[in-house]
Amino acid sequence: MLTLGRNSGEYIVLEDGGRRIVIQVAEIDGVLRLVVDAPRDVRILRGEVYEKTNPAPDWIRDSYVKSRRRLVKEKAEKK
Repeated sequence: MLTLGRNSGEYIVLEDGGRRIVIQVAEIDGVLRLVVDAPRDVRILRGEVYEKTNPAPDWIRDSYVKSRRRLVKEKAEKK
């Protein structure tokens, strides 16, 4: 797994043979968005749609659990 940090306006390029997918980070009205430029035959699914028919990858589940624990702990510390 590769983890990249990108700022608004920066992008990454994925190449697979003759196919190229460009993913750019854009800030639109103060919200960070991913802009994906890919061939029409490339399926792009939001995680919640993907998980309707497939299990989430382990690293996603682990990351979610850790972030939820951190949020609960921070909320308890504020009380």
